[in-house]
Amino acid sequence: MDSSIMRIVMPMLEGSQVTLQIFFITLILSLPLGMLFSLGRLSSIRVIRYITEVYIWLMRGTPLMLQLLFVYFALPMVGIRLPDIAAALLAFSLNYAAYFAEIFRAGIQSVDKGQYEAAKALGMNYPQMMRHVIWPQVIRMVLPPISNETINLVKDTSLIYILAMNDLLRVARSIVQREFDMTPFLVAAIFYLFMTFILTWGFKKLETKYNIKV
Repeated sequence: MDSSIMRIVMPMLEGSQVTLQIFFITLILSLPLGMLFSLGRLSSIRVIRYITEVYIWLMRGTPLMLQLLFVYFALPMVGIRLPDIAAALLAFSLNYAAYFAEIFRAGIQSVDKGQYEAAKALGMNYPQMMRHVIWPQVIRMVLPPISNETINLVKDTSLIYILAMNDLLRVARSIVQREFDMTPFLVAAIFYLFMTFILTWGFKKLETKYNIKV
């Protein structure tokens, strides 16, 4: 491979590792958090429901970039200092958990009430009912919107450049500024398109498996 191409590709591969790390860890953390917050949103305990509603309203009502800046710059002012990647993961996970919570809540509420009554008639307690009856149906219903949010997450990872982390986009920008060559932006675009293609293909397979028509 030409040395000029290698000077572009190698640092961008390193930057892509940061991007992928943020993406996968955020997804691993935010999905279960979203499930938990969705249950809080539907809780019969008013305090839990109110706190969860306020949290979701704050996370969805303010820009992710602002949340990143708050975690990175404001928390140290009160004595809470986090490494760059931990700050990014905290902001991303809390933000996406709020969106996933609303997706899961809508899925839970779309399950027919007769399913709950049938589970109770079979003697199931609440955890058993959710695990064996409700969640399997919810997952089938929420796959399409989760697919959309996951693809959005791929693109949103580019926001971490404001934290001076050497992700894919920041590396591409630094090479462009140094070499006066737009090729790194093209390479970055190809990377993001490839990742979204893989995710779209994977979710379509899941939707086919669960016989979901969209």
